[in-house]
Formats: sequence, C-alpha cells, structure tokens
Amino acid sequence: MFVLKLIIRNAFRHKLRTTLTVVGVAIAVLAFGLLRTLVGAWYLGVESSSSSRLITRNAISLIFLLPASYLEKIRQVPGVTMVSSGNWFGGVYIDEKNFFPNFAVEPKTYLELYPEYVLTAGEKKDFLVDRKGCIVGKNTAERFGWKVGDGVTLRGTIFPGQWEFVVRGIYRGAERTTDTTQFFFHWDYLNESVRKTAARRADQVGFYVLGLTSPDRAAEVSLFIDGMFRNSLAETLTETERSFQMSFVSMTEAIIVAIRLVSYVVIVIIMVVAANTMAMTARERIAEYATLKTLGFSGWHVAGVVFGESIVIAMAGGVLGVAFSFPAAQWIGQKLGSFIPVFLITPETIYLDLLAAFIVGAVAGIFPTWRGATINIADGLRRIA
Repeated sequence: MFVLKLIIRNAFRHKLRTTLTVVGVAIAVLAFGLLRTLVGAWYLGVESSSSSRLITRNAISLIFLLPASYLEKIRQVPGVTMVSSGNWFGGVYIDEKNFFPNFAVEPKTYLELYPEYVLTAGEKKDFLVDRKGCIVGKNTAERFGWKVGDGVTLRGTIFPGQWEFVVRGIYRGAERTTDTTQFFFHWDYLNESVRKTAARRADQVGFYVLGLTSPDRAAEVSLFIDGMFRNSLAETLTETERSFQMSFVSMTEAIIVAIRLVSYVVIVIIMVVAANTMAMTARERIAEYATLKTLGFSGWHVAGVVFGESIVIAMAGGVLGVAFSFPAAQWIGQKLGSFIPVFLITPETIYLDLLAAFIVGAVAGIFPTWRGATINIADGLRRIA
C-alpha cells in the first residue's frame, strides 16, 4: 500500500510535466483508435456479408449490364431459393456533395433477401404497391430531414433526367453495423422510363442477388451459373457476397496499409516522448532512490516505484484517450456518414487502445527502472552533496 501511494504521488509530483505527458499519450491513443476504427469501417461491408447470398454480375466489369432474361434461368438452378436484381442508379440529390448510394431493385424479392433492412408492415406494403415509391435508410432520412410521404427528386447521371419519388418507408438496421444510408426504388419504374428514352439500355440489370439453400453450395452454384452463360454475349461472374464486397476494398488496399502504418507510427512517436520524460524523471530522483535503499528498500522495490509511475501516467493517458474516442467517432460518423455508413468504436478497439497505452508505459519505463534498481547508494548520495 505504501509503494502504491508513493507511485501515485510521484506520478503527479510535477503536475505540468505529467499533464502534458498524459495529454500526449491520450492524443496518440485517440488517433490510434480512430485510425483502427477507420480500417474496421472500411472492411465492415465484408465482415457483415451474408454467407447465404451470391452476387452475379457481368464477367468483364460491374459497369457492363446483364440481360433481365437471365433471372428466370438463374432461378431454376438447383440450390437457389430466390433471385432478385438491381441497378446502381447514381442519382444526385440537389448537389453532387449530397452523395448516398441509390439502387433500382426488384422490391419484393430484394427485401426478402435482405431481412436486415427493417420496415414496418405498413411501410413495406406501401412501398410495394407504389411504382414511384422508395425506401431510404434512417441515417440518410435524418440527414436530409425526409419523412414518410415526402416527395424526393433525384437528378440522374447514368440515367439522365429528373426522377421523382415518394418516400414510402424509412428502414432501420437489424444490427448496429447495418448500412442505413441507402436508397431503393422500383426497377420497373426505371426500366419503363429507359424504354422510352434509350430503348437499347432497357431490360438490363447491373447485378443479381441469389439466395441459397445452404452456404455450403456456394461454390457449386457459382460454377453452374457461370458455365450456363459461358460463350454468351454477356458472360457472368458469380461470387459470394463477401468476395463481391472485397473486390471494392481491394481497390484501396494500399490506402488501408498506409493507415495501419500511420497508426503504429503514432504509438512509436509517443513512446519515444514518454521514454524521454521518464528518463528525465529518473535522473532527477537518483538521490531519492539511493535514500530509499539506505532505508532498507530493495532494488525490486525501487524498480516497482519507477516502473509503476510510468505505467500510471501512460494508462491515465490511455483511459483519457478512450473516453474521448466516443464523441470523436460520433462526430466523424456525422461528417463522413455518406462514405462511411457505420463508424463505431468496438470493444476490440478499446482493448487495443489500452494495450497500446500499457506498451507505451512499459517500454518508456524500462531504462529508468533499470537505472533506479541498479544505482549504487554511494553514487546516488553524492547527488545530495
């Protein structure tokens, strides 16, 4: 108990120095945690992918379309329980900065394949019967102040024109990690308009979503479908939803690696700063350590005091950094919600933050601890004179 009191009193003896060190560690831990959360958010679509869904797209690229007639053929493949289709619409609300994902989908089957998009029975019914109806995620609805029954006009980019919709439902996520920024409307509404303005682009879809009887049949079904359309005018590539999502993440893999490296560099920098602070403290207290030894304290006692002081300072900064991570993450989520739908501090990130703070304290305290434990009493007492 005496040693613990001594550790705490020593840690906060130089209040300004300790405060600056604690704040420095807190900022480093905060940055480390937010960068790790950013990496996690980048992979969230991959991690939350369903193992019982497949995506079929054009084998050349996602920007090339597939005939709508493929739907019935895919539906008859053994192992497939349900098929839906969709197009990336790419509409703009008022201004390009108001980005959010928007898709034209086959509404009934799409909602059945994605039960994580939660609607009330009334909202779902109204959406299905209204050709111009749309459903929008909770985050996007709150962002623009939309309510059920509001009219929304999107300016088409891939499909030019002014497209009018009526909000028939605002979906919530079944899980905290569900993307609630998306906008869905009827593919039939899009297709009918395209037939009038650009007939050659009609009756085509960007992708098919397939439900499986068992995740174990994913490889078998994928090979069967792609073989069925081999040597056709529009060959297909069928893959798991996880692989489909991963193909987008892999495009920015270099950025993700750079972010990871920066997160580690931040910790290394603050480790050096903390080590310098503890070394300075040890030099100032050499005489005190020698005095403790003359009073009967062993080298292990002195080592515990020095090492404990380093750990206390670092962990104080770690706890402060973790505390500020939550409001910081909430603010970032609000500002970047269009690009990063879910930005949440996970328990794993908190553990990593505290572990990083502990490592900073442990590494910073190694040399001062060794110095204090091995100081010769006579050499130490000379400092008093």
